[in-house]
Amino acid sequence: MSENKSLKAELRTEDFGSAGSRRLLRAKRIPAVIYGKNEPVHLSLDAREFTNKMRHFSETALLKVSVGKKNYECLLKDYQEDLMKGEIKHVDFFEVTRGHALRTLVSIVLKGNPVGTKEGGVLEQIIHEVEIECLPKDLPESLEANVSALKINQALHLRDIVVPANVKVLDDLSKTVASVKGVKAEVVAPVAEEADAAEPVVEADKAKK
Repeated sequence: MSENKSLKAELRTEDFGSAGSRRLLRAKRIPAVIYGKNEPVHLSLDAREFTNKMRHFSETALLKVSVGKKNYECLLKDYQEDLMKGEIKHVDFFEVTRGHALRTLVSIVLKGNPVGTKEGGVLEQIIHEVEIECLPKDLPESLEANVSALKINQALHLRDIVVPANVKVLDDLSKTVASVKGVKAEVVAPVAEEADAAEPVVEADKAKK
């Protein structure tokens, strides 16, 4: 597993609660928890390491969290961030079990330049992620949808995406992933005609005076 997807953590056995979390944050560590089939594991992460590596993480990236001599294979499920201070306040991981299928959402990435956009159409992505089921070892970081052949008023559906072997899509395969729509011509208001129509009214008002 890539070094960028490995984290070292320390086990937390006491000093829980908001006060304990604040003390960890002041010590440049982030409170975290691993959920899974067993009891939650409370731990802390080095703030600098996590912040530097988190750009390599995604919802489907398998991470190795090392706590002493024990390793946990996890997905990053959520994190809380203080945008004002620019710091991560808490991290949630989900432990996966090898040999057991898991369900998760995976991003859909569009690839290619549609034929229709060269003809004046506009590409629109309708679905950005899809639920899949597979073993942890087969978990893709994303699914690619090739939209190169799309012409104006054509669409690409879930059933058209090439899915890796041993990965099952759980959503309705008839759903539209992306489409190319034609640009409607702008309706130009007949300004000149409206001005001409208004002229007699002005003259009538002058006549009354």
